[in-house]
Amino acid sequence: MLSLDGAQLEHWRIEQMNAVLGHRGPDGRGIFIGEGVALGHRRLSVVDLAGGAQPMADAAETVWITFNGEIFNYIELRDDLRARGHVFQTESDTEVILHLYKEYGDDFVSRMNGEWALALWDCRRRRLLLSRDRAGVRPLFYALANRRLTFASEIKSLFQDATLERAIDVEALDQIFTFWAPLAPRTAFKGVYEVAPGHSVVVSDGQLQHVRYWRLEDFVQEEHDPTDDVASAGERLLELLVDATRLRLRADVPVSAFVSGGLDSTIVAAIAARQTPGRLHTFSLGFDDPALDERHYQSQVVSHLRAEHSGVCCTASAIADVFPTVVWHTETPILRAAPAAMFLLSRHVRERGFTVVLTGEGADETLGGYDIYKEAKIRRFCSKMPNSAMRPLLLRRLYPYQPLVQRQSPEYLRSFFRATAEDCASPFFSHLPRWALTSGLKQFYSDGVRAQLAGVDPIRELGTRLPARFAHWDDLARAQHFETTGLLPGYILSSQGDRMSMAHGIEGRFPFLDHRVMEFAAGLPSRFKMKALNEKYVLKRATSHLVPDSIVRRHKQPFRAPDARCFFPAAAGNRRPEYVDELLSAERLAQDAVFDAAAVQRLVTKARTGRELGVRDNMSIVGILSTQILIDRFIRNTPDVRH
Repeated sequence: MLSLDGAQLEHWRIEQMNAVLGHRGPDGRGIFIGEGVALGHRRLSVVDLAGGAQPMADAAETVWITFNGEIFNYIELRDDLRARGHVFQTESDTEVILHLYKEYGDDFVSRMNGEWALALWDCRRRRLLLSRDRAGVRPLFYALANRRLTFASEIKSLFQDATLERAIDVEALDQIFTFWAPLAPRTAFKGVYEVAPGHSVVVSDGQLQHVRYWRLEDFVQEEHDPTDDVASAGERLLELLVDATRLRLRADVPVSAFVSGGLDSTIVAAIAARQTPGRLHTFSLGFDDPALDERHYQSQVVSHLRAEHSGVCCTASAIADVFPTVVWHTETPILRAAPAAMFLLSRHVRERGFTVVLTGEGADETLGGYDIYKEAKIRRFCSKMPNSAMRPLLLRRLYPYQPLVQRQSPEYLRSFFRATAEDCASPFFSHLPRWALTSGLKQFYSDGVRAQLAGVDPIRELGTRLPARFAHWDDLARAQHFETTGLLPGYILSSQGDRMSMAHGIEGRFPFLDHRVMEFAAGLPSRFKMKALNEKYVLKRATSHLVPDSIVRRHKQPFRAPDARCFFPAAAGNRRPEYVDELLSAERLAQDAVFDAAAVQRLVTKARTGRELGVRDNMSIVGILSTQILIDRFIRNTPDVRH
């Protein structure tokens, strides 16, 4: 916390902010109170278990830091700094950051390979620097009120300041109900902002300056040599992945890996297994629903790697039981129940004594792995023969796990997947069907929310943020931009990632999100990423010797969990959780005034009767329920904090 007028800050308030984040750092705590500034820290001990306590200062106590995350290349950085005359008191990566700042100033962030959220206080300059890693792995929030800048890893910590307003930002909600996440720096709450990925916020003389120090878009190449060799590109990609994994195995505690049964996590685990003394320990998640379960493929991976393995089977009732706690940790509405499954898996990892896990996130976004990329390609193919009855049927092949899609006529598919000339001309072409589907949730808005959103258009707002050269990129590069800057940091790495793992003090590490890997992938020709409809082509070529052939050849299956039926079970003897009826009651909906009670009741009735629900209805139930939980936990029932 920083007092902009220099007023002394209360120790008890920082203690409370620290206490509410105990799950993120169960291994230690610390506080520094200076003139008009206070820093708190909760520690998850991973590197230099004895000497890495925070907040930490340089030897002269002129610069202080509180830092969440890891700097994976800290050994190389420390060696370079020692050669420049710097003297170190610990073996921690935290101290390396302090010396980097003293040597290079604000440019220190560009030299770090890692995942971080940090606050650095320069006593002599009375200057605060907040910084977040390039991909947005670690969260960092702030609020400015009453001449105080309050910052923390989670919003619940900010709200320990009882003077902060607690209200839903309906424009952010409208963005969530379009893109799955608000556009940074917005959050779900009014007056609470996030430091955007690849950004720093500098506070000096009472002024906030936002500095963007990294852009993935800068590495997109618009022209490629037609003689470029995919084999050579694959070799370089594998070199980078091997080194990224090597760095992420650095820890003074055991490191494990998730295996989903898909290609990306298998590659990461296979590389890690080759660099791990003894047998790598792996974890996986299964479901009692055969349509969602991937344990058959997971067992093939575990056998191939000869790993020590442990899994957890996730049930719909287990998801329902933890869902309110999950929303307490996401601090934002969510449209899927999948984060709850990750919450259960992370809890299992912690119970088994592990605190660090490698995962495969990032490959689909940067190397062309998502069905939405293939979908856009097919839609453009359909647009060239708009009256064809056969071409739209190709869209069925993309989604064999969606029964309702399989039953639709070519006419419906053509209409739903939008491939008119006007659609094809849109810069948002690749994502129009997804955003239209998600926007179906807006039919449940109350009249009051509709009035507040009059004239608000999230897609138009997004259009003001497009990169300068966006119009010159090819179709795949455009589609990837929306994934890497939107869904990846806004949902996958946050609600489904950091917030679920750190709820149990588990640190996720992501070799595919090493900035060198991301930059290299951004510069590859699209034909290397997707050959016809063969996704992640260069990655498969480069790593086929590492993974079972069955994993390389299997149809991509997105990570899914049961949604509406968690809260409205059809099986005899299974009861709805009490909180569902309470929060979705007409009385509560009317009081909270975000949703139209009558419209929601019609949806609830549909779910209660056991009728088959489509994707939109499932998202609507989870989105409405999670919003109601958010209001209940953060606005209606505020914690008892001192004023």
